[in-house]
Amino acid sequence: MVSAAILVVFALIDLTTLTFAEEPARARITILYDAFGTSPGMTKDWGYAALIELQGKRILFDTGDDPVIFAQNVKANQVDLTTLDFVVMSHRHSDHMGGLTHLLAVNPKVPIYAPKEGFGIYGYDLPSKFYRKDESLPAEMRYYDGNPPETMRFGTAFPSANIHLIDRTTEVSPGITLIALVSDAPGTKELKELSLAIDTPDGIVLVVGCSHPGIESIVREATKINSHIQLIAGGFHLVVAPDPAIEQIVTALHDNYKVAYVAPGHCTGEPTFAALKRLFGNAYLYAGLGTSVEVGHLPLPESRSTSLPPLGDAELRVYRQILSKHHDGEIRGHEAESVATLK
Repeated sequence: MVSAAILVVFALIDLTTLTFAEEPARARITILYDAFGTSPGMTKDWGYAALIELQGKRILFDTGDDPVIFAQNVKANQVDLTTLDFVVMSHRHSDHMGGLTHLLAVNPKVPIYAPKEGFGIYGYDLPSKFYRKDESLPAEMRYYDGNPPETMRFGTAFPSANIHLIDRTTEVSPGITLIALVSDAPGTKELKELSLAIDTPDGIVLVVGCSHPGIESIVREATKINSHIQLIAGGFHLVVAPDPAIEQIVTALHDNYKVAYVAPGHCTGEPTFAALKRLFGNAYLYAGLGTSVEVGHLPLPESRSTSLPPLGDAELRVYRQILSKHHDGEIRGHEAESVATLK
């Protein structure tokens, strides 16, 4: 029987003043588009898309290749695209932006960050002084009758979208940086690509789309923000690379840059999956279609035994030369261009 004293205590409690701790938001990366995985309700296809829930933000990174498949996978994983903080489009290749039409259908005004490229599909602008002028010509032979706008703006494939063009590495929110680099690889030369670097208490969480500028270059840029790279997720663009190049790059990530964890996908390539798994062991996180990679409570792996200096420009050039020779020596004609631009 409850005593009178206890009843009095309960009577004095004002329940409206009680507060209960909210369940902390999960810090995770959910793979919404890729060509491998075990989720029965999702469709595998070549491309990449991921939902990043980290540091209080919900960020969609890329949208895959096919809008119907993207929509199906989003629905199967019960992802609400209407509550995104913003979207990052890594680059202009179709297997990363094909699902953008579905996104805009359900969330037409969501802020979208995209690389600024000359006359690119996401839009472009530049000062009108870029072209030479000849004042001796009559007005009807001159651009804009000789009075061009100070800034010339060019169209986009998504005119109603809320697109913000990124021309250089930019912190778009406290602790969240878009790394803007340009590819110099055969087949994708001058392609600009954005990678997402989130600075967390455990180090940088780095999300990459295709790594056309080189995964080492992207990682080296990320270390300027925080020297500790906690996790790299996404495509490493080694899908046709020869074994020597794969081993050198994987070793550099593990030993030189001391990356704590990897969660590779998309264009990383099957031999590279195997090489990363061998070297990283339990620090290799499976990231197939439908997988949610928990990044909020990753234990720190054992410290790396080697203490090699970070890779220099000369080493990076050697890696790219190996890849280039492989393309030129084993893949001919149009096939070489197609494989070099695999996205």
